[in-house]
Amino acid sequence: MAKSMSLLWGAGSPPCWRVMITLEEKRLQGYKRKLLSFQKGEHKSQEVLELNPRGQLPAFRHGDVVVNESTAACLYLENRFQSQGNRLIPDSPAEQALVFQLSFTLRKQQKGYSVIYYDLLVPEEERHDSTLKRSKETLSTELQLWEGYLQNVWSISNHTPVSLRLTALSAGRFPKLAKYYSLLKERPSIKASWPPQWMSSRQGYGVLKDL
Repeated sequence: MAKSMSLLWGAGSPPCWRVMITLEEKRLQGYKRKLLSFQKGEHKSQEVLELNPRGQLPAFRHGDVVVNESTAACLYLENRFQSQGNRLIPDSPAEQALVFQLSFTLRKQQKGYSVIYYDLLVPEEERHDSTLKRSKETLSTELQLWEGYLQNVWSISNHTPVSLRLTALSAGRFPKLAKYYSLLKERPSIKASWPPQWMSSRQGYGVLKDL
């Protein structure tokens, strides 16, 4: 089955990683995958545009089915291969609603990007402390919300892995998020699909240490 699947992906992209984690959880190893460079603009290549006119990654294909939004791809894989690998969505309609609610409102990552990439990509002479301060405050508020979500739905979060990169955050301020991260990083699916440059590079993430 996996041989009829292909994934165009970019290293370090949480949406791409989300699909790769799901493929591992559903035991669909052996699919075709091609790593593209964001820096070289390969995500805007004709190969990608034929699958996704927006020129964004991931670009996932299973036979004649093409899915370009990462959460939709994960839901497709779970529904198409329910009896294979690990169940990622609970049976209870109420618990399903919580899973979907958290998945569809996973804005924390985007707010984290605004902090990380500002420090990483904006030239030092063009940076403004006030801009970074506001971004950090917004991210801190969002993380507090997610700490509360995990407090209330811990059994669901144990059931359904979500890709979060939390290594630089304070375990003292966010103990539930830290515990969730510790559990996730030991899953075989996480270890098998962890983006390679996240292992070798810490640049840009020091700005999170005081959150």
